[in-house]
Amino acid sequence: MSPNPAPTALRRSLGLWAIVGLGLGYMTPMTVFDTFGIVTGETNGVVPAAYLFALVAMVFTAVSYGRMTRVFPSAGSAYTYASETIHPNVGFLVGWSSLLDYLLLPLVNALIVRLYLESFFPQVPGWIWVVGYVAAITAMNLFSMSSTSKVNGVLVAFQIVLIGVFVALTWASLNAGAGTGTAFSLAPLFHEGVHLGAVIGGATVVCFSFIGFDAITMYTEEAKDTRTVPKAIVLALMIGGAIFFVAAWFAQSRFPTLAGFHFTDDTLPEIALKTGGLLFQILFISAAVAAAVASSLASHASVSRMIYVMARNGNGRISRTLSFVHPKFRTPAVAVLLVGAVSLLAAAFTLEFVSSMINFGALIAFTMVNATVIIHFAIRKRQVHGAKQIIRNVALPAIGMVLTGVLWANLHFDALTYGLIWLAIGIVTLVVLTRAFRTRLGVKLDEDGDAAIITREGAPSEVAR
Repeated sequence: MSPNPAPTALRRSLGLWAIVGLGLGYMTPMTVFDTFGIVTGETNGVVPAAYLFALVAMVFTAVSYGRMTRVFPSAGSAYTYASETIHPNVGFLVGWSSLLDYLLLPLVNALIVRLYLESFFPQVPGWIWVVGYVAAITAMNLFSMSSTSKVNGVLVAFQIVLIGVFVALTWASLNAGAGTGTAFSLAPLFHEGVHLGAVIGGATVVCFSFIGFDAITMYTEEAKDTRTVPKAIVLALMIGGAIFFVAAWFAQSRFPTLAGFHFTDDTLPEIALKTGGLLFQILFISAAVAAAVASSLASHASVSRMIYVMARNGNGRISRTLSFVHPKFRTPAVAVLLVGAVSLLAAAFTLEFVSSMINFGALIAFTMVNATVIIHFAIRKRQVHGAKQIIRNVALPAIGMVLTGVLWANLHFDALTYGLIWLAIGIVTLVVLTRAFRTRLGVKLDEDGDAAIITREGAPSEVAR
């Protein structure tokens, strides 16, 4: 027996549509109704325009993610791309910044489920729901990624069916004279009193819904064929974006203003009641719970993979522990349990507080992935000969950087504040890990895309697929 056996690899069990489903589950299609009131107030009644702006910004970034996934078929996403093309220290800070958002998303979903269950069973302490729910999500992620994707697929399908029913009911209401009186009015997209700055402000809120297409890259090492991942990224974004836009269009057409709404912070229950009555409201809220569960499964799975990859590329006992892959389940067991432990904080935090900290890291990651395309293809490989290469390798990712930069610059003040604090903690952590930059962090990928951890002495130790 070899004294240093190869580490257990993640199991390759995910096909194209399983990965697309995980991305859609992460994006949570039902969110459009939860945030409808907030974005309507922010944009002066053009929620679809905010989604359209965010979608356009994300399309350029999705193309960049797809291209870099082909170059570096690792589960590390923006962390790996920045480490390989810029510097391992930069990659660490990009990964660290993203980690805040990705860790908070499973917590947010647990918190939402807690709020739903507390409204139905006010006599039961909220922490009981959180512990039971988090334990179930953690167990499913721990035991089988294949089962996780199948359950996620069913829950996503349930959401899409209910959104389809909402569209059909709203179409009938519009034809009967409700709202704008027609589904073909351009008022949901633009009308008097609408300003671009307000639309961009709304887009910074709804871009939270698009966090998920990028998380697909976290499943690269569990894809049956890594070549399907770039396609899955674009498919998840376009399908999710279409669902968001259509749902927002019909919701805005039916409810041009917030007149008549009692609660504008979460308009989903009232939208459902006003659209189809009590029975439809019960079904719609059930779909919202299903959405939270699907998002929990997908976000828990993706962030645990990110922790696993970052730890795999480090040294020391903590790194070895966090990068442990269970020999039977072939899942990053310790990372999965860590995410579950963080999610338990949903018993104590409020949704407003947690939501205020999200988006900073994701938008930094989006910006950096676009930058890595330019650095890798245009600068390192010098693929800037002719209009086609200049457009692909410079112009398109540059546009992606500008658009995500606009969203980043318009983030809520609290998101910027908490994000910068988290980034400062990351810088201190990096200084400690690198012994004041005397030790190099990093990971190298061989020609087949397999990872090799770099030790302090610089000797690589192979990590099997």
